[in-house]
Formats: sequence, structure tokens, C-alpha cells
Amino acid sequence: MGNIQLKWLYIIGLVLLLFSAIYIFLRLSEIWSPILAVLTTVLLPFIISCFITYLLHPIIEKLHNKGLPRSLAILFIYIIFFGGIGYGIYRGVPIVLHQLRDLIENLPSFISTYKQWIEQIQLRTSNLPPTFATKIEDVLKGMETTLGTFLDRSISNIKGILNYIILFAIIPFIVFYMLKDYDQMKKAVWYITPRKYRKSGHLFLKDVDESLGNYIRGQLFVCLLIGLMAFIGLWLIKMKYPLLLGVIIGITNVIPYFGPIIGAIPAVILAATISYKMVILVVVIIFGLQFVEGNILSPLIVGRSLHMHPLMIMFSLLLGGEIAGIVGLILAVPVLAVLKVIVVHTKSHFINN
Repeated sequence: MGNIQLKWLYIIGLVLLLFSAIYIFLRLSEIWSPILAVLTTVLLPFIISCFITYLLHPIIEKLHNKGLPRSLAILFIYIIFFGGIGYGIYRGVPIVLHQLRDLIENLPSFISTYKQWIEQIQLRTSNLPPTFATKIEDVLKGMETTLGTFLDRSISNIKGILNYIILFAIIPFIVFYMLKDYDQMKKAVWYITPRKYRKSGHLFLKDVDESLGNYIRGQLFVCLLIGLMAFIGLWLIKMKYPLLLGVIIGITNVIPYFGPIIGAIPAVILAATISYKMVILVVVIIFGLQFVEGNILSPLIVGRSLHMHPLMIMFSLLLGGEIAGIVGLILAVPVLAVLKVIVVHTKSHFINN
């Protein structure tokens, strides 16, 4: 048996061992899930702070390279970033909560409107085969249930965020010290890494940053612009809850391909309770935003930083959505980008050696 065959058997054995360990780990969830919940609560601010630091550090480095002292660059970006977020929360959250509360209060009237539509559709489809009419009724009832579930989850998520507000309040302080001591932290990671893995680890992180960093920063900026333009467009046509719908459209836009559809559904459903003209206007705005995003913003800001085939991205989105719902859809593409780098480095550093 050749060396290549032995290497492949070794890799297959490691993969099987890894899957076995994951299976046993999941079967023991009753033991580690309470511990994981505590660790998640404690570590979440640090994870978010690391992500924010990762986003802001390249901007600080560019300002520093142009002659601005590092401390002033950190302070400048820090104030703009957290000042903008703070101002947005101060001005935007009360409006969003007010619109959400108003939406909940008007939900019975919306449901009544949809019930009238259902009755009309049932009358018009009474001559159709019973199976077909039943399926139409099930679809409409499913839409009603989905809308109610979406609102309930939204309220629960907002309440959950408010419960952690004190914990999240320390994030700006953590980010400040991380930005200030960024080089020292890099040196610390370098020294605690075993010597034989330093070079390969550095190349791996560099490739991940090149593949993923520009995509994440660009995609977040595009989502911010799309959400802002959606709010302005919906406000101009006097659509109800423009800020709430703009936030939903902006957040869901982070999901490639499927995000615009997910974000458009609540707006179209609400517009349908107003008038057919409003539905047409909302659909035109959504399509206009996607045209601007797909042909101007994304090519200009994000570019083709991932270098992955669209079919691979769609497959990862379907898999991520099946595993973890909306969160899986958001994380699917970044995880795929990291896995791609892992596969490339595994092939170059282990198989070819």
C-alpha cells in the first residue's frame, strides 16, 4: 500500500472519529447545555467585541498609515461608530417599538381583512375539486399562522435584547481596549502558538481575512444603505411602519439571493391590507432596491471577494436554513468561505507533503 493510500485512510479515519465524537457530544447535551448557556452569556459581549474590532481595525490602520496618530485614529473611528449606533438606537428604537406596538394592536383588523379574502376565495373556488380548494385554504391559514408567529418571535427577541442591555453596555469599553492593544494581542497569539504551526496559521488567517473580511464589511455597508433607502422609499409612498419594514429589509439583505424575498414578504403582506396600488408601489420599490444593490452597490462595494460559484452559495444557504433557520441563512456564506480556506490549506499542507 502506497504512502498516498495510507494518507487517505488516515484522513478518512480522522473524519469518522470526528463524526463519532460529535455524535457522542450531542447525545450528552443535557450535561453540557446549562454550562454552555452560562458561557454563552458571559462570552457573547467578547465575541461581539472581537467582531466589531475586526471590522474597524483596517480602517484605523489606513488612517494611521496616512499620518494620523494611532490613538487619534482609534478615537475618531470609535466615536463615529459607537456614536452613530448610539444615536440610531436613541432615535430609532422608540419609533420601531411604537410601530411594532401599533402593528400588534391592528393585527386583529389585518387578520379580519385576510379572513374576508379567504371567504371570497373559498366562494370562488367552491366549484373546484375539493382537494384543490382545501389546499388553497391550508395555504392561507398557514400564512396567517406564520405572520402571528413572526410577530411573537419579534417581540420575544426585542425583550431578550433588552434583558441583556447592561451586558451589552460593556461592549464599547471592550472594543476600545481591543483596538488599543491590537498589536499586543497579535503578538500574544503568535507566542502561544506552537512554533511549527506559526507560519501555516498565519497564512491561514491571512487567506480567511482576504476571502471573508472584505465581503463582511462590504455586505454590512450595503445592507445599511439598502435599509435606509427602503425606509425612505416606503415613507415617501406613505406606507405604514416604514422604519420597521426598512430595518427588516436591511437585515435580511445580508442573505444572498433569498434575503430580498424574505425581507419583501412582510412589506407586501401589510401593503395588501391597504390597497392594490400600495402593493404595486411596494413591489416596485423592492425591485428597484434589488436592481441598485445587484448592479451598483454590491459590484462597487463588495465585488467578487468570495470567489465561489453561485451554486455553492445557494447550496450552503439551503443547508444553513435547514439547520438553523434565519441564523443559518446569515452564517451560511461566511462558514462556507472559511471551510473553503480550510480545505485549500489542508490539501496544500498535509496531502501534498
